[in-house]
Amino acid sequence: MKSIDQKLFALQQEIGAISKDAQNPFFKSSYFDINMLLRNLEPLLGKYKLVVYQPIKNGEVHSIIKCIETKEKTEPSSLTLPDISDPQKLGSCITYYRRYTLVSLLGLQAIDDDGNLASNKKINNAVNNQTQNNDEREWLQKWQLDAVLKSTKNEALRIIKDYRMKKEYRTEINNKFKIK
Repeated sequence: MKSIDQKLFALQQEIGAISKDAQNPFFKSSYFDINMLLRNLEPLLGKYKLVVYQPIKNGEVHSIIKCIETKEKTEPSSLTLPDISDPQKLGSCITYYRRYTLVSLLGLQAIDDDGNLASNKKINNAVNNQTQNNDEREWLQKWQLDAVLKSTKNEALRIIKDYRMKKEYRTEINNKFKIK
């Protein structure tokens, strides 16, 4: 039976980097959504018999992963909540902290260019160690490809337009949805 560390290592090899997939119209920026992150993690968590807990204890948001076979669990990744009395703002903060404690706990690469945008610097696509004709679209990751292959042809066409991708990813999408 594999240890939790071995399982998390294998999971990390499969998930890749996380791209921003949701839009914030107020700030005209994009971010990655906790629900999309969890939706894409669930098959891998199931595969490796891992479960995510995200309790709030003593004013902190925690993310913990536990192996259901060995009962081993990770040390919690946690952030202390600010003193906010507005329930909607507090809820937003909790969601934000859940997202980032989970990404931190799993050691995932998050394509998060907010700092670069704020300083007007060009984004370096070093996450993929690939460059192509000054195309600044984000690279499609394996977990995103898996989600696209389970979606509709219209969603696949949008992904083709919005993302750069490896040739084999494009071939898989083309074959699945019979795109020429």
